[in-house]
Amino acid sequence: MSHLTTVQNWLEQNKFDIAYVSDWHNIQYFTGFGSDPIERTLALFIFPDKDPFIFAPALEVEAVKKAGWPYPVYGYLDHEDPYALIKKHILALTSAPKKWALEKNALTVERYEKLKTNFPEASFTGDISSLIEHEKLFKTPAEIEKLKVAGKWADVAFEVGFKALSTSRTEQDIVAEIEYEMKKNGIMHMSFDTIIQSGANAADPHGAPKADLIKPNALCLFDLGVEYAGYMSDASRTVAFGEVDQKSAEIYQVCLEAQLAAMAAARPGITAQELDKIARDIITKAGYGEYFIHRLGHGIGQSDHEFPSIMEGNELVLEPGMCFSIEPGIYIPQVAGVRIEDCVYITEDGCEAFTHTPKELLVLPVK
Repeated sequence: MSHLTTVQNWLEQNKFDIAYVSDWHNIQYFTGFGSDPIERTLALFIFPDKDPFIFAPALEVEAVKKAGWPYPVYGYLDHEDPYALIKKHILALTSAPKKWALEKNALTVERYEKLKTNFPEASFTGDISSLIEHEKLFKTPAEIEKLKVAGKWADVAFEVGFKALSTSRTEQDIVAEIEYEMKKNGIMHMSFDTIIQSGANAADPHGAPKADLIKPNALCLFDLGVEYAGYMSDASRTVAFGEVDQKSAEIYQVCLEAQLAAMAAARPGITAQELDKIARDIITKAGYGEYFIHRLGHGIGQSDHEFPSIMEGNELVLEPGMCFSIEPGIYIPQVAGVRIEDCVYITEDGCEAFTHTPKELLVLPVK
């Protein structure tokens, strides 16, 4: 429970009476219990000098206990007022807390107003968002091992997807094949909606797979990841389905050069913005800078997108244990799109990838 101790120490040092953690991903990080409550209230309350407690829907209470949570857990029924019950449990432990710390990047306005109604004398000026981000920034060896397994399954998913390509199948068909095979192997959740885009469709970086047949003699972009033991993978590969034209082959090689250069440069001491610039300069020099329209990367862990952003303006110095994606892309409207992505962790002298599917342009036979 060292992560909880970090928060307790921060509360004491900054003279806050209580912290309210509302993002279920962060609750999972601190407690070992993970479940999306959807519209219900799931909360973790941390005090500087008392045991924390979880407040959960009644249907989740036994699951919290089974997850190994050693402190109190309180439940509520759907017809009950959760914030009235939260107030009761807090007042049973301590006098009404006056100084609160919240996740200001996660708590909804509606729930914030309910807090103010139940604790009208309190101030809610504290923000623990950055503290949590920093705590989650450095992955432990155990966390990195889980990320490695998630990466291994992403490699399996790529293999399934490449084999499934066919002119008689749609992009959506390929997604279904990948996710079906993952479930057959016990991987019940992807880390995000699987993306397969063929030909010019791939020029939309976050476009959804369409009911369009896979195009022959065109690039096909795969972006996918899985959840393993609460940790995510995220990787992209672009392959040639048949022989592609010179322009497509060229932008692929430029993107690959940028991705490999950034991978080689990722090490302790370089800043996030310097790493972004290495990849971006290669793409810009080749004449495609206007088509690289997103940051180089994002953090990875229990969420598929988390702190930090690897981008211009971020002077964060990379250190061992940080995990993030390296994913340059070139997207030319009405022509083609290429993205090559691995998530990595920073080591003492470089970085290691979680995914290992080859990146040299793979030309698959049309079928």
